[in-house]
Amino acid sequence: MLRAGHAIGHMISAARLAALIHAIAVLSLVSALADTPSSAPAHGLALYGEPALPKDFAHFPYAYPRAPKGGALRLGKRGGFASLNPFNARFADAPQLIIGNVVESLMTRSQDEPYSLYPLIAQSVDIDDAREILTFHIDPRARFSDRTPILASDVLFSFELLKSKGRPSHRATFALVKSAVAIDDHAVRFDLTGVKDREAPLVLAAMPILSRKAVNVERFDEVDLTIPLGSGPYVIAEAKVGARLVLRRDPDYWGRDVPSQRGLYNFDEIDLDFYRDEGALFEALKAGLIDYREETSAARWSTGYDFPAVRNGAVFKEVIRPGRPTGMEGFVFNLRKPIFRDVRLREAIAMMYDFEWINANFYGGLYVRTDSYFGESDYASTGRPASAAERAFLANFPGVVRDDILEGRWRPVQHDGSGRDRNVAKRAQTLLAEAGYVVVNGRLQKDGVPVTFEIMIRDRDEERLALNFVASLKRIGIEANPRLYDEIQYQRRRQRFEYDMMTGQWLATAVPGQEQLNRWTTDSLDRESSVNLAGAASPALDAAIANLLASRNRADSIWAARALDRILLSGFYFVPLQHTNAIWCAHGAAIRHPERMPLVPMYPFGFTLETWWMQGAQPR
Repeated sequence: MLRAGHAIGHMISAARLAALIHAIAVLSLVSALADTPSSAPAHGLALYGEPALPKDFAHFPYAYPRAPKGGALRLGKRGGFASLNPFNARFADAPQLIIGNVVESLMTRSQDEPYSLYPLIAQSVDIDDAREILTFHIDPRARFSDRTPILASDVLFSFELLKSKGRPSHRATFALVKSAVAIDDHAVRFDLTGVKDREAPLVLAAMPILSRKAVNVERFDEVDLTIPLGSGPYVIAEAKVGARLVLRRDPDYWGRDVPSQRGLYNFDEIDLDFYRDEGALFEALKAGLIDYREETSAARWSTGYDFPAVRNGAVFKEVIRPGRPTGMEGFVFNLRKPIFRDVRLREAIAMMYDFEWINANFYGGLYVRTDSYFGESDYASTGRPASAAERAFLANFPGVVRDDILEGRWRPVQHDGSGRDRNVAKRAQTLLAEAGYVVVNGRLQKDGVPVTFEIMIRDRDEERLALNFVASLKRIGIEANPRLYDEIQYQRRRQRFEYDMMTGQWLATAVPGQEQLNRWTTDSLDRESSVNLAGAASPALDAAIANLLASRNRADSIWAARALDRILLSGFYFVPLQHTNAIWCAHGAAIRHPERMPLVPMYPFGFTLETWWMQGAQPR
């Protein structure tokens, strides 16, 4: 078990990196900067237009600034962890709640706006009209939890480290930066001249800031259990690998009066225990071992919450509708496997998912079918004919988008609800025959090779869904075999793309952007730990994402995202499942949340219920 402060004292052993940062700082001469275009100081950054909040805003509209501080929040999470570094290529091995709670960024996002960032470590930013030269001004009050000041040298150190050893998304964006220089101890200037990516300044603003004095550079790209030194409201007080993580409030947190932090991070302690599956998490809630749980099973939500703690009011059951985009969840094909290379086979397999029967018999009719990668948002293409701008772009890639998808007519195949829709099976068989597949002794095959594959799953809910799907596929001669893996095995195989099919999920951001690079591009295809689960790669996808990132206004980003959506839907990379745009949650009666929900959240409550508080806690 690791304790706070036990492993923080690593000095940088990579002299080369330190020398590089020093050289950059030396090159930051006043005379060299004299020709830089001037820009007015700004209190925030927006992807398009200006931030909605004024310079003198007091707090985010969805935060409750008078929330009492105190109490211990007990949370549960499926799986475990093997690392405490969520910033390198092995980020999936680490708890993501370290971000924001322990390690802060230059600026922080308002979940009331599609994509706007406001001051945190940086108290202001200068940016020119071309969005190519930006200077972050560090708040002189900013401190790490060991009370050392955050300086420009820490920002440059973090930038260089993440550019060479960070997450793939950081490496990709930071590599575009022409130069990064320290103007003085509290100002850093980045040059993005020629970069056709409107999101790049915001990615830099969201950069996590690490202490140059407390990072082991040589081991940074490894799985590492060194407790990170951050500047956030919490420090890691205890870490038991794969089992438990405890965050404790920093009583001298430097940013308590920063407007973007007011009303947030209200618990004195956050205890996170890890469980093997969703069933175990549910039992922990019933036993009073955790204070909050989001339910993912409609069946359990409908019938499983009649237990004593709910009846006596100790646990409160609540439906919250945050209005967020839904994204995509489904059985994802791994196109790295030769069996799935034919798009007609993928389409036929997708046809056999009987949503109508499953929704009625498993979920009490609580779900709707997912039909877009950007569902429940303006960026979804389904039901909308392609615009002239989309058609002009897609004309560069003849045949990539199907006519019915281009016209907005396509929908996932609808079954009759009987559980054995013969018409759908016949349509799938006709498509397979056209693609050269034949049924021999009840088994579908092509060129003598039978169509058989494994579905990687990780809990009983996924298993029940997969078994129903397998039974449907058997009717057209396809043999699929669900196989249950524990969380650690599941994540290892996912990171190495060692699966035929799995359940994958893409949470949609309020504005589609750079996250698409790590999902669909050629560069992400064979990069271990990327989230290109489908093994998708094509010139059309690469061009569509580049086009999306180059959008100069919201209207352009909408048509660009819809074009990308149409390419993805035409590729049948997923068997779309279902969704509900609501959060089903149960929580202890003593913890409360503001009445006002964020308008465009990705994670409405973050990883640790940042806007919530403990009723009855004594304010400090």
